[in-house]
Amino acid sequence: MNTRKPTSELYSTFTAKMQAIADVRNAMAVLGWDQETYLPEKGAAFRGQQLTTLSTIAHEMFTATELGDVLQELRSRGDLNATQRKNVELSQEDYEKNKKYPASFVAEMSQTTNACYHAWIKARKANSYAEFEPLLAKMVLLKKQETNILGFEGHPYNALLNEYEKGASTTMLDTIFDAVKTALTPLLRRIEQRPQVNKDFLHLRYEHAKQWELGIALLKDMGYDMGAGRQDISEHPFTTSFSPQDVRVTTRIDEQDFGNMTWSCIHEGGHALYEQGLPVEEYGLPCGEAASLGIHESQSRLWENNVGRSKAFWQHHYGKLQQTFPDNLQNISLDQFYKGINLVQPSLIRTEADELTYHFHVMIRYEIEKGLLEGTYSTKDLDQVWNRYYQEYLHVSASNATQGVLQDIHWSHGSFGYFPTYSLGSFYAAQFFAAAQQQLPGLTAQIATGQYGKLLSWLRENIHRHGRFYTSNELCEKVTGQPLDFQYFLKYAEDKFGEIYG
Repeated sequence: MNTRKPTSELYSTFTAKMQAIADVRNAMAVLGWDQETYLPEKGAAFRGQQLTTLSTIAHEMFTATELGDVLQELRSRGDLNATQRKNVELSQEDYEKNKKYPASFVAEMSQTTNACYHAWIKARKANSYAEFEPLLAKMVLLKKQETNILGFEGHPYNALLNEYEKGASTTMLDTIFDAVKTALTPLLRRIEQRPQVNKDFLHLRYEHAKQWELGIALLKDMGYDMGAGRQDISEHPFTTSFSPQDVRVTTRIDEQDFGNMTWSCIHEGGHALYEQGLPVEEYGLPCGEAASLGIHESQSRLWENNVGRSKAFWQHHYGKLQQTFPDNLQNISLDQFYKGINLVQPSLIRTEADELTYHFHVMIRYEIEKGLLEGTYSTKDLDQVWNRYYQEYLHVSASNATQGVLQDIHWSHGSFGYFPTYSLGSFYAAQFFAAAQQQLPGLTAQIATGQYGKLLSWLRENIHRHGRFYTSNELCEKVTGQPLDFQYFLKYAEDKFGEIYG
């Protein structure tokens, strides 16, 4: 008697298993969101235990033999459509990778991540790298173990990089960052020779409540669905998604820095629009997930910089902004404001850096991460290494650890290999936006009147709806007709800052 299940029934079994795994992971994500927004201090220890338990359960579910058997059987079927076939192929790839991880390692990584995060929070408040270093050393040791678990070709960094940007390598990144140094350094030097623009007006007192209202308004204008999300305050702005119908963002507000909240909101809003645009029917499956972190970052950087820092964007919003903060801005023209928000100047804080020096911040972290994994650097003197790089590339030094080696949350999360995606995202964004301008006549005029619907629809059609169906470069070729090309960003930067600095 033939007991072979019909493909449709077998695929439904696969989908149910994957969605159950997603449910557990998203429950973890809710606890993670709460940890960074509302968790009381005394709840930290048990929160770590809860996250460890759930991460172990998710790992066991995703490495279960039964799931492997279903995937193997589906791979042999010839009647799957293209999306179904891609979901099965990518899931099997993920399954085989997860099988490499011992359950004990997964538990230890979860426990260490929780402890490391809370140590980072305390170290920042105490402005003491020494309080964070022992746990960071343990995290680096675990990440070294992870590179051996996953396996790699060439540099061990490639193993972790591929977790965020499939197909990327240190060879590729070294080439890109060489281009950053050779092309952007001369541009920075030319800008340094020009009269500097003024942005002092951005550091007057901007009332907390009014900034909050502005941020919510900007998110709504961009198309962020508040019925499928919310905004809160956190130590480090981030976006988290539990489904396309529940995507949350956070921001931070400094009353003496208008840009801190504004660019956080627009940047995280770009991430959130991507998550809200993923296909609901593919929940729990690869085609319901973002293509890569580089593509994810392209969406946030496109909205933050190509749109949000453009003169056209503020032609629509600036009048209302002046009405909201008349004492600060009534005597500042739109042109002065536009130049002020695009000031190019070496600084200490990555998240507050301008569009050009930003990539030196990323490059420094990339070099440090490589050095930690290959043993060139030790966590014990990482603060000194950090300052040495900042002196070399940006000619600035941090006077304290919070502005220096403790400024980013990523290492406390174990997110080694993540930082390069920020620069890749900016370069993808420039290329995508150039394509959008070609394919959407009058786009600049639409932005100048506060109409972002056609741009968002273009992004949804060309990028969001595909999920992980394409790799980053495949998607880039599909959207723009060619692979990632740094020259798009260079032209954008030279045109924009050439005009601002004359």
